[in-house]
Amino acid sequence: MTVTKRTKHDVVWEFRCNEILTAARKLFAKKGFAEATMEEIAAATGLAKGTLYLYFKSKRDVYLKTLQHGTAELLELAAGNVQQAIGIRAKVRALVETRVKYADENRDFFKIYLTEFGGGTHPAAGSKEFRDLPLKQAAVIENLLRGGAESGELGPLDFEAAAFTIQDMVRSLITRRLLGWSKNERNHDVDFLCGFICGAIGC
Repeated sequence: MTVTKRTKHDVVWEFRCNEILTAARKLFAKKGFAEATMEEIAAATGLAKGTLYLYFKSKRDVYLKTLQHGTAELLELAAGNVQQAIGIRAKVRALVETRVKYADENRDFFKIYLTEFGGGTHPAAGSKEFRDLPLKQAAVIENLLRGGAESGELGPLDFEAAAFTIQDMVRSLITRRLLGWSKNERNHDVDFLCGFICGAIGC
């Protein structure tokens, strides 16, 4: 397998892209897609508007990359933490805790994320990457459940339906916390939801 060596230009390019996406995430979360402008994104990163177009072809492109970047980071974290946990109950907790903690620490991203998954028209509509996001997230949960069944910790279960249901419950908890409807400590909310999930699937 051939490994391509990263050049200084590659490193600088990646750093600049991440810097732009971080600034854009805050702006989109505050103003929404329609009101945010490329001029404001460029100003937030200290770039000229023309320079910004060297990295992203349009505002919609920046928006999609912002959504994809945060989701990919969360998927990697969740999958890694679930894999390290031993036993179905521990894996369920690793999944829920990782997502809730990420939401608490990345509120700007989740404001955008929840807007996208709230229904209606949105700038990500029609994007294959966007349509695949909930499927990739549910796949992590489904694999977790199948592993529990294979180890004998879970009985017969509609794995796909259970995965999407759990995904919806975690999203609901995150929404309540972002809106300030839950005043509980994170561990309290995570404990409650994990207990509820484990009771439902028969951990």
